[in-house]
Amino acid sequence: MATNTESFEDTAITPASLREALGSFPTGVAVVTTLSDDGKPIGLTVNSFNSVSLEPALVLWSLALSSPSIGAFRKHRAFAVNILRKEQEDLCMKFARPADDKFTGVNWTDGYRGIPVLDGAMVTLECEMYQIVEGGDHEVYMGTVKRIHKTDSSPLVFHRGQLVQLAS
Repeated sequence: MATNTESFEDTAITPASLREALGSFPTGVAVVTTLSDDGKPIGLTVNSFNSVSLEPALVLWSLALSSPSIGAFRKHRAFAVNILRKEQEDLCMKFARPADDKFTGVNWTDGYRGIPVLDGAMVTLECEMYQIVEGGDHEVYMGTVKRIHKTDSSPLVFHRGQLVQLAS
């Protein structure tokens, strides 16, 4: 039985109220990576990742139009979604903050079309850009999965503004 419900009309829906409502949905945490024009690795933390289709194998994630990394993702046409393990909170935080070189001290290898693949991720999906769709203040990136790497570990989870771990 639900308790403490609060309702909003269209006119009362603000970015803050929507963020709070959406934060009630637990999500995995991933670092999406690509390369800049000069071949420098680029990455950022997202929780806006989802599957689209099994045949063809399509996934999606979204990026704010104001992101300093948007040019690299628009141009390179390949990206990796590195889904983080519960022990990788440090990587989550490192890639969530602005920095000139987020890859300092991070172990990674070259993946599909040279994109950076983070060592030790729970799952990595290496993707070719399929489509970019503008949606409000974000762009939605859809990719065709070209390679999959996976381990048998537990995910890092984001819920109500905090990193949490799943109960056994």
